[in-house]
Amino acid sequence: MTTDLLAWGRAVLAEQPFSRLLGAELVRFEAGSAELSVPLRDDLRQQHGFAHGGLLAYLADNAMTFAAGAVYRDALTLEMKVNYVRPGVGERLVARASVVHAGKRQAVVRCDVLAVRAGTETLCAVAQGTISKVEPQPRGAP
Repeated sequence: MTTDLLAWGRAVLAEQPFSRLLGAELVRFEAGSAELSVPLRDDLRQQHGFAHGGLLAYLADNAMTFAAGAVYRDALTLEMKVNYVRPGVGERLVARASVVHAGKRQAVVRCDVLAVRAGTETLCAVAQGTISKVEPQPRGAP
């Protein structure tokens, strides 16, 4: 793992107010792969006590964008699909994303979202997305 890449990724994550609100942590960040984690607090659950589907989608989206961002240096999601496999129950959610294919301008990325309960991981959602390379823009540019 490149320490500089992980430090850069953590700085990028820290700039995202929504990620800070959720308590997201970038656990692993390497060329073409990323792992994000969020503690599963009560305020992130839906009425049945499961992790809210929007939280699972957030984790997949951000992990996939980070995985592609390690290749492109900056990236945005063009589209994504999430299949919810089973309810997210546990103490923590983890999203592991990896680039399937990266072209000059966009990448196809897949992600597994897992719930961690008493040290055991259970698959909750599977996602796939298309992530676009973002060209650097001067500050203040429209």
